[in-house]
Amino acid sequence: MEPVIPFTGQIVAMPINDIDTDQIIPARFLKTTDSAGLGKNLFADWRYEADGTPKADFVLNQPQHAKATVLVAGDNFGCGSSREHAPWALKGSGFRAVVSTSFADIFRNNALQNGLLPLQVDEETQQQLISLAQEDASTTLRVDLEQQTLTLPDGREVTFPIDGFARHCLLNGIDQLGYLQSLEDEILAWEESHPARVNTLATA
Repeated sequence: MEPVIPFTGQIVAMPINDIDTDQIIPARFLKTTDSAGLGKNLFADWRYEADGTPKADFVLNQPQHAKATVLVAGDNFGCGSSREHAPWALKGSGFRAVVSTSFADIFRNNALQNGLLPLQVDEETQQQLISLAQEDASTTLRVDLEQQTLTLPDGREVTFPIDGFARHCLLNGIDQLGYLQSLEDEILAWEESHPARVNTLATA
């Protein structure tokens, strides 16, 4: 995982409440245990006709939104099942962050563990971003994870909450295992400073 550094991304609005994980990535695509290729199936039932033809009126199929990396969604994004494939599909389609007024807890945790930023904002900010994206597809948003701020096109800064441990891992480009490995010296020092324990696995 690469460290998350400040970035500016084009936004696209999908102002729909309660977008669940089965809409993000339908269950028939969950057979894979690898994230590769899932991006093309993002919002598949909304995005394609039964024969696979892209629906011209679906926002992510419109050419002006092809470079969007920040999705501005309605409330309660990522509800439903706990599938990790949902953030995989979003990242695979080029998204680096999702903005909403609230996220389902399991989706939020899965997103953070996979380098996708769930950015929770107030309703006023959400509505402002939705309006801007709908008025001008080239609208961008600056995201600074270290400062926990979003900078809107008018220069207004908005803060967002994030779990401290997840923030540390994302800023340093490590997962939970990588964090433990980074503490190897401290772990060895602790082991050396404590007496050996009784081996409960030893045979008589």
